[in-house]
Amino acid sequence: MSDKKPVFQNTLYLLLLLLISANVGLVTCKSTIEPCSNSGSCNALLGYTLYTNLKVSEVASLFQVDPIAILNANAIDISYPDVENHILPSQLFLKIPIACSCVDGIRKSVSTKYKTRPSDTLSSIADSIYSGLVSADQIGEANSVTDPSVLDVGQTLVVPLPCTCFNGTDNALPAIYLSYVVRPVDTLAGIAARYSTTITDLMNVNAMGSTAIKAGDILAVPLPACASNFPRYSSDYGLIVPNGSYAITASHCVQCSCGPGNLKLYCMPSSLAVSCSSMQCRNSNLMLGNTTVQQTSGGCNVTSCSYGGYVNGSIITSLSTSLQPRCPGGQQFPTLIDPPTSVVRDSMFAPSPSPQSDSAGTTPKSSVVPTTAGSLPGLPPAANSPIGSTSHACSLRKSLATFPRALVMLLFVKFLLSMSL
Repeated sequence: MSDKKPVFQNTLYLLLLLLISANVGLVTCKSTIEPCSNSGSCNALLGYTLYTNLKVSEVASLFQVDPIAILNANAIDISYPDVENHILPSQLFLKIPIACSCVDGIRKSVSTKYKTRPSDTLSSIADSIYSGLVSADQIGEANSVTDPSVLDVGQTLVVPLPCTCFNGTDNALPAIYLSYVVRPVDTLAGIAARYSTTITDLMNVNAMGSTAIKAGDILAVPLPACASNFPRYSSDYGLIVPNGSYAITASHCVQCSCGPGNLKLYCMPSSLAVSCSSMQCRNSNLMLGNTTVQQTSGGCNVTSCSYGGYVNGSIITSLSTSLQPRCPGGQQFPTLIDPPTSVVRDSMFAPSPSPQSDSAGTTPKSSVVPTTAGSLPGLPPAANSPIGSTSHACSLRKSLATFPRALVMLLFVKFLLSMSL
């Protein structure tokens, strides 16, 4: 009888080890990566949740981007006095416009630098300050940190952030990609519905074999956008504006917007302009953004003065005339919201509204707007559908999240052992 007890005890200990190992594996998070082979950059968005109350300028400083660009990427009205010092509430979700580069054969943003403070650790920087967009291991590797427990105060760290571009298209339509950190309440169906896409499209883009997602996973979410067709030699070549938002270009002289109602880029003079080249179309009295219509028996003659890019300090305009079945209505603009002062509970996990396609947007109070179908599992992806791959994103330090569960198991095993004695 005494020989059976050691066997029983060993079996229980082995079971405990297996359970702990299984639970540690469950916290592994994944991030979608896009292979690349050129040195060019493209526009992308980061989904960022504020870890505390922060000024607009403080958020901008975290990512080294224009604070006005952040406001306009989120359709926040910038006509408010001293809006750059407006305090944004903790847990607010923002879309951060970034330049996505090709580094070591994959797409990522490496323009963000962070200066350490006395209480900082790699884990707190990754998980809290940058809201899980990067892992402690990734920061350590990017900065050759040999001892993560020792950080010099004031040390400047490169913060590699996830981004994807997929040639600015999704199923052959213009799109910009949002790097979205999955929250505990998220489902793939919910994310798809929130961003006006499909489950199969998200699965194709993120190389997913099933619809299962975990908190901490980073998904590439395609957002419909308005694309430009400027010449390659223009400084704003490749400009793409997410539906429902704004951008500014040509040294703050030209404002562009996207939606609502269609995905056609609309550009006009910006009120930020201080010293700009001519924005009048040649051989015409029309200024950039102006349109004239004339009803005829055969339809409607529409003449427009459009933006064609920024080249060597000059604003390129082009005059076009077309015959359309009916005369277009007035230009609509994306609806602006007031600078947020609080967070609606549901918006903590479902922040980005789907663009409205039928209702008219509110004309901006200010024209200042700085820059900024798939397949089922087991079937081949749809044509023209971008496909990424996955890599581990979460820090291994998150394995400590399983410690309480493992402790309960240990106590349970001890209880069984005491009963067997």
